[in-house]
Amino acid sequence: MPLLRTFIAAASALFALALPAAAVEVKAAVLRIDRTLPLPISRLDIPPGDLGFAGAELATEDNQTTGRFIGMEFSLETRAVAPEAAGDALDALKAEGIGLIVVLGDGPTTLALADRAGPEVLILNAGARDEALREEDCRANMLHVAPSRQMTTDAVVQFLIWKKWARLLLIHGSHPEDAALADAYRASAKKFGAKIVEERLFEDTGGARRTDTGHVLVQRQIPVFTQDTEDHDVVVAADESDVFAAYLPFHTWTPRPVVGSAGLIPVTWMPALEAWGATQFQRRFENLTGRGMREEDYQVWLALRVVGEAVTRTGSADPAAIRDYALSEAFELAAFKGQKVTFRPWNGQLRQPIMLTDRHVMVSVSPQDGYLHPVSPLDTLGRDRPETACTAFGG
Repeated sequence: MPLLRTFIAAASALFALALPAAAVEVKAAVLRIDRTLPLPISRLDIPPGDLGFAGAELATEDNQTTGRFIGMEFSLETRAVAPEAAGDALDALKAEGIGLIVVLGDGPTTLALADRAGPEVLILNAGARDEALREEDCRANMLHVAPSRQMTTDAVVQFLIWKKWARLLLIHGSHPEDAALADAYRASAKKFGAKIVEERLFEDTGGARRTDTGHVLVQRQIPVFTQDTEDHDVVVAADESDVFAAYLPFHTWTPRPVVGSAGLIPVTWMPALEAWGATQFQRRFENLTGRGMREEDYQVWLALRVVGEAVTRTGSADPAAIRDYALSEAFELAAFKGQKVTFRPWNGQLRQPIMLTDRHVMVSVSPQDGYLHPVSPLDTLGRDRPETACTAFGG
């Protein structure tokens, strides 16, 4: 009996040593900024109420699967607020001791939140694509999981050059975000040797974009609007405001493919993707939510998986340690996109492939074959290190 008691005591001691002394809580939040916008052209594009939050829930489950083995407990808070309430919501999250905040919002609001958060908070931008956030307005406490506009336009133009469709008719909307997207397409055309043979401005005159007789009006208006253009291979639509682009396919005067904001579109994720082991991932999300995964869901999921991977590798929940590891050469993350994703250390942008889709199948994925780079082919999408205006990360 004494020998048995000694054995039991020794086994208990070894078992205790094998367990973490106390779980370390990793507190993260998703702050979604809901602007009042017109209804989308198609009712299929109406955003679900859990947009982004569903991706966060799945990511937290994934993080917790690994976390329980290393003594890390992942918790999640979600907030959906109007732009004018975003600052107060951020302050409340900070007061709860949350230093890892995923922001799903527009560019100006995301930048204001990064400035308000301070260096003790890490902001993960999962929504804003503004180039300035990665360049002259970059912030050391902000990493970008959402791609920049030019990453997406580079992805499109690379494909067009591969197809030898180099003559572009650029049609852009009248809103500021449409102008920014058009600027990105101009830069991409210059970068890869495409030629914009003509540009046309589609003015948003207001009114209902979705009516029972809308298709009758569009069928008459779009052909006239696109009549008498310079000879072109493809129509490029820059319509981030979702005013007109969806009506371009099959309605242009000259029969040409449409790319950009309609037709063939660049996305970070699509609910039909099955390649690279994505089928099981899609099913898990569908079982959780009863719907397909949208880009916003994927980008929030990816942002929180960045956190989970960094915590797992460093054993720390400190925002500064997570940021430093994410920017290091040691960081990489499987993302169901054919290759592991990493961050650009000069501006905090996540490198990632961009898929080109007609919303039903994946037509192609960029970077295209043949576009080489001394560091990574992914750096052919978006501004490269020598071009950066960001100084917060050391240039």
